Formats: sequence, structure tokens, C-alpha cells
Amino acid sequence: MELEFSPEQEELRTSVRAMLEKECPTTVVREGAWEPLWKQMIALDWPAMTIDEAAGGLGMTFIDLAVVVEELGRVVAPGPFLPTVSQFVPALRAAGATDLMGQVARGELTGALVVDGFAMQPADRIGLIVDGQLHLAIDPELTPLNTLDKSRGLVRVAAGATEIVGPVDEGRILDEATVALALEMIGTCQAIFDMTLEYAKQREQFGVPIGSFQAVKHKLVDMYVALSRARACAYYAAATVAEDDERRPLAASMAKAAAGDAQRLICQEGIQIHGGIGYTWEHDLHLFVKRAKTSEALLGTAIDHRQRVAKLINL
Repeated sequence: MELEFSPEQEELRTSVRAMLEKECPTTVVREGAWEPLWKQMIALDWPAMTIDEAAGGLGMTFIDLAVVVEELGRVVAPGPFLPTVSQFVPALRAAGATDLMGQVARGELTGALVVDGFAMQPADRIGLIVDGQLHLAIDPELTPLNTLDKSRGLVRVAAGATEIVGPVDEGRILDEATVALALEMIGTCQAIFDMTLEYAKQREQFGVPIGSFQAVKHKLVDMYVALSRARACAYYAAATVAEDDERRPLAASMAKAAAGDAQRLICQEGIQIHGGIGYTWEHDLHLFVKRAKTSEALLGTAIDHRQRVAKLINL
């Protein structure tokens, strides 16, 4: 199993980061103005990344997608990219829905899957998996939820009438979606860590930066260790998805559990080190904390995935 990034993937990360720094400042997140960003993603063929070339896509790997998703987490990007590419596309691929994948690749269609009665928004089509079959809701009743993270909409779905697309492996699709979400969480946690480290270098007490205090150093080290562990778990899980390795279910749950642990510590210590300013609306920290906290609750919490790990290894 290859766990090193290729030069092309490193170049991809650099180009994605540069684009997002320009097109997705925190003003975009605060305003929820995702449409211009999405149009830019379409222009760069991002929706087509992991779609097969035969269906009009670029045929890139899940590791390539992982690199992009982590960078999206760094800027808490709003919009339909994550549910479309990490949930909808894998389901369409499994069901052999070539025409619909072509529409996604061209930026004409977005989508999301219903998990535990809820779906991420925005999305043009809502899919649900019932008895091993992918269904698309024809005219679903969507009830918006008042969630902590206003940059990512969630709806409660009453599907009503559906059309069957084809048979799918629900477990594999959810594993893929879970790993992608864990990677986005890691990008968000990295941003919180970077903001906190920079603040600790600049904020002074008693005439010296607070980052020079041993207690603050210990907190920053603990944050870094948790983040590094979570990233290692997530990219290992991404490799199992990319190579269809039999360890995929275990790796996916370990990745989401590690990401959940990291966000809990990093959000707590990030706010603590920022002090009073960390609680204010004017400071951007809360945008990242809210995304990390909301993502922890989606597709299974750290507790849920630890229980799954225990079952998978027969504890």
C-alpha cells in the first residue's frame, strides 16, 4: 500500500490551496455565498475528479480527492462539493448510472445521500439506499434544520416516491463518505491549530508572548500530536478506499474516531488559548469550531465508530 504523496498530488494540494485562499475567504463562509465558489470548482473540473473517464470524468483516485477535501476543510468551504463527490458519486458509480455521473462531471447536477433520515445541503437530487438498491427521491419533503454550523445545511428528508437506479454496496459507499468527512475535519482542525499557534506567538502577557509559557506549549504539543495521529489514520483509510482493501471498514471507523478525538481537544484548547476573543462573533475561530463540532456528529460520532471497531475486531 502506497502511503507517500506523488509529486502530482503535492502540486494538486498547492494549486487547490492557492485557489481556495483567493476564492473562499471567511467572508464567503459568513455570508453563505457558495454559488461563485461552486462555479469556480466546475470551471476547474473538480466535480469530475473521481468520475470515470468513460462517464466524462477525470478518472482521478480517492487519494487525489482526499487532498482536495482536506484543503476544503481548511477554509470550511460551503457548497455541495463534499456530499456530491463523496456520497452521491460513489453511489451512482456503484449503481452504474453513467448518464447521471456525466451530469455531475459537467457541473449540471449535485446530490447527497440520506443517512439516518438526514441529508447535507445544498443538493439537486437526494439519494437513499434501501435493501441494497439506490433510490432517487422524486419530490422529497425537505425540512431544514437549525444547526450549529450555518455554512453547511442539513435537512430532514421524507422521501415519498422514488425511482430505483440500481444495486449498490451501502457499506462501501458509507465508508468512502466517512473517510472523506474525517479528512475534511482534519483540514478544519489544522486551521484551528494554525490560528491558535499564531495567536500564541503574538499575544503577550507580562511582556512576553503567551506561547513562551510552558503550560501553553504543552497544550499546543498535545494539539499537534492529536492532529498528526488523526491525519495518519485518515490517509491510511483513504488508501484502503483507493485500493479496495479489505481493511477499509476498520480503517474508516478508526479515521472518524481519531478525527473526532482531535476536534474535541483542538477546539477546546484553541478557544482556551485564544481567551476571551475566542468566544466573540467577530473573530473567525467560531466558524471553524462549529464546522468541526457539526462534522463530529455526522456519519457516526467517535463513540459510534469505536463501537464499530470493537465489533470488527471481535472484542
